[in-house]
Order: sequence, then C-alpha cells, then structure tokens
Amino acid sequence: MEQRQFGKSGLRLSILSLGAMTMGESEGFMKGVGSDEAEALWVLDASLDAGIDTIDTANVYSEGRSEELVGAWMKGKRQRITLLTKCRFPTVPGMHPNEYGLSRKSVIWNCEESLRRLQTDVIDLYQVHMQDRTAPIDETLRALDDLQRAGKIRYAGCSNYTGYRLTESLWSADRHDTVRFDGIQLQWSLVSREAERELIPASRAFGLGVLAWSPLASGFLTGKYQRGEQPPEGSRLAAWKDGWAGRATEQNWRTLDAVQAVAKRRESTAAVVSLAWLLQRPEVTSVIVGARTTSQLAENLKASALKLTPEEIAGLDKASAPDWGYPYSMISGREPW
Repeated sequence: MEQRQFGKSGLRLSILSLGAMTMGESEGFMKGVGSDEAEALWVLDASLDAGIDTIDTANVYSEGRSEELVGAWMKGKRQRITLLTKCRFPTVPGMHPNEYGLSRKSVIWNCEESLRRLQTDVIDLYQVHMQDRTAPIDETLRALDDLQRAGKIRYAGCSNYTGYRLTESLWSADRHDTVRFDGIQLQWSLVSREAERELIPASRAFGLGVLAWSPLASGFLTGKYQRGEQPPEGSRLAAWKDGWAGRATEQNWRTLDAVQAVAKRRESTAAVVSLAWLLQRPEVTSVIVGARTTSQLAENLKASALKLTPEEIAGLDKASAPDWGYPYSMISGREPW
C-alpha cells in the first residue's frame, strides 16, 4: 500500500489507517456498536496483511480496552506497526480532574498508562484528542516535549482543534523551542467539509500532515440509509439519534445521490467513491477507516485503487459544497483561501 509523508516530519503512514475506536465492548458512548475481541483481532490481521500498517487508537476507546487489544495483538510484530494513540478525555467515569485534560500531570500520566495497556516502550504518534483551554498551551507542549526526549513518543499531533488554537500551538512551539505538532486529525468527508474553512488551509500553510476521521460519516456515505426512513437497528446512527438528525439533511441526501451516480458509472460503491475522493485531496496523509468485519475492510481497501477523474472530483465538490459563510464566500469569488 502507498505510504505518504506525515507533514514535514520524516514519518510515513499508509494511506489508509485502521481506526480502533470500535474495538472492544464498551459501556460508554460506543455501547452496542463495538466489536468483540475475536472480530477485532481478525480485522487487525487482515489489515496488516493488506498493507495497512498504521493503527489509530485512543485511551478513551472502550474505556481502555481498545489499547489493550491492540497491545496484545502487536506482540511479535511491533516493528511493523506505526502506532497512534491519544489522550485528553477520562477513560472511565469518576476520574480525578488531574487524570484527564491536557495539564502536564495528565499528559504524562496518561502516556504511561497507554504504554502499559499497549505493552510497548514507545508510541509513534501521540495525539492530544481535543484542545483544552484550561491548560496553557506551552504546558501541554512542554509535557509532550519531555515525553519525546525521554523516548516515550516519537512524534506529536493534535485532533479536534480550532484553527486559532492550532496556530497558537505552532507559534508557542516555535517561541519556546518545544516539540511541534506534526499533524492534525480531523473530521472530513463529503458531508462534513467544515475543516476546509480554516484547518486545511492552516495545514497547507504550516506543512502539517492530515489524518481524516469519519470519512464515511458514520456509515451515511455507504448508502445503507434511505430517505424518509429511520436508520436500521444496530447501526451507529440508530444508536446516535442526534447524529442521525445532523446527517439526514436534504443537502446530504443530494450529496449522496451524486456519490451514487459516480459509483454506478464506475461499477463501484458509494463507500469506495467517498473514500477515493478524500484520498485524492492533496493535503491528506491518511484516511482512517473503521471496520467491524473483514468484509467491510475489503470494501474499504478498494478505494486505494480507484482514481477519480478531475471532472468527477469537481462534480462531487460542487454537490457537497456547504454554505461557507463570511468571509470565505467573499474571498472565494476572487482567490482560493
């Protein structure tokens, strides 16, 4: 599988990464939509066999069980894996405030806990899972810098940041000579293009790698949901009622129609076309795909071979374009932003 450079760093990631959010049975926000241990191990094996060597997890996924599963699976194959995990949120209810967030105490303690669960000495890319305005930026970066100098993490990244907070973090790293975020993990799909307002331009300007999560919008872009019908029981959007309300908009149905039209012409599927659209965005380093079964994984893998034409990409761009709002719509009439 093709490998791409992660921003300006020397790290290279497979263009498809395996997301481990659904691995392990959860009692938290993923309750009822995760995979059991046997399913998770099958998918991990099949992914590595197919060339997906980048695994993305987090301390909060399945209350730490995802990291434990990945750690047990990696025995004997750690050097073949590019390992990504995250910190920020409490892994279980009732934790002390110093055990979550992005304070120095929390970041260092959670890294140690992740290393224990993952049964490894080092994390290849350690990401802060969301910005935290209660912790000074330079405190968070200094903690990450110390972890890197201690050899416990190799690279640092962020996820779910605003454009201004991302820029502040890069400025702070430059000013204080600490570790720099080499990339950002963000939500990006044909029905969720908000990152293109600020985060994608910032990534281009500062040479950041981009990891795209939820590329199929919780399954909406697979085409398995139908207009005027409730999501089927057992699906992620059936479990997340608020998520369904945000997805089942007329704009998104029109976007899905455009995706399915391309898929029909190319004798492919809506999921493969949607993933291929993201993979052909020049800013993208890797697209994080989740799979509960090996058949879902096999379908996702087809996207790495599908090359959309410029006309197809332009058509999908037009169909999915949101109302960018001010000042973006004003600027776009004169130059790209």
